[in-house]
Amino acid sequence: MWKLLPFSLVQCVLLSSGQVLLKFALQKMLPFGWTREFWMSLFGNWQFAACGLCYGAASLLWMYILKNFPFSMAYPMISLSYVISMFAAILFFHETVPVYRWVGCILIVCGCMLILK
Repeated sequence: MWKLLPFSLVQCVLLSSGQVLLKFALQKMLPFGWTREFWMSLFGNWQFAACGLCYGAASLLWMYILKNFPFSMAYPMISLSYVISMFAAILFFHETVPVYRWVGCILIVCGCMLILK
């Protein structure tokens, strides 16, 4: 079932991209309030719109994956988005990732490889 891997990777990249864009959008937004200014800061934010597009595309791809692959294989593959997001945290937000999180990522990748066998 190695055919599942490229679809899963693209879907995970879309999910992670959506999260990165959402974080950028939230950093630019005003504090929450039922004011016109707040809603303009939300809906006038291109990162917020782009995050919605990423989630929409990921959802469409997820529907394709669910239709064509066993659920017991497809669903665990979403965990690869955690690994991709760790790299995004370093690249975009300059976060420091401790060793034990890297060990967790390695375990996720190993688990996904076992699922695909």
